[in-house]
Amino acid sequence: MLENTALMFGKYSLSEVTVADGGLAKYIDLTPTNVPHSGGKHANRWFGKSKLSIVERLINNIMRTEKYTGKKLKAYKAVADAFDIIAQRTKANPVQILVQGLENAAPREEVTRLQFGGISVPKAVDISPQRRLDIALRNMSRGVVAASSKNKKPIAQCLADEIILASKGDMTSFAVSKKEETERVAQSAR
Repeated sequence: MLENTALMFGKYSLSEVTVADGGLAKYIDLTPTNVPHSGGKHANRWFGKSKLSIVERLINNIMRTEKYTGKKLKAYKAVADAFDIIAQRTKANPVQILVQGLENAAPREEVTRLQFGGISVPKAVDISPQRRLDIALRNMSRGVVAASSKNKKPIAQCLADEIILASKGDMTSFAVSKKEETERVAQSAR
């Protein structure tokens, strides 16, 4: 007998996806849905974005870049195609690969400036889980758009490459290299 559960893009089940990072688990929403489009019903609410599907947040972040500004359907198709490529290459659930990539691309510390009299001193601080996820998504989408511009490869191919590299923790991934750079700077500012 068939279960009545929603599949992401009609293909990928979210029931077997697990989040290994305990801090990020509360903010990565894996509620089953066919189409990751909420219509902005969580906008302008405290922690409203943590109630959005993680795939929709990825689509929204891709939509914030030059060519895709305001074009949600175009970004949606790019992510759907990228998930097909990931499933084909890794033989695993692409949402699980995305979650692993976000866990590997989320920095744990960053630098802030403290004012002491007339001088500002850099100080390393821990990052909240919500901000860690925001930074990982932003870096991933910025890296994808940078890789696909002035390049013959379509954005779906670049997104699939970025997600797979980030899930492996590979330094050639834009998001993982940004994370390492941020943590290295924070290490020196301790």
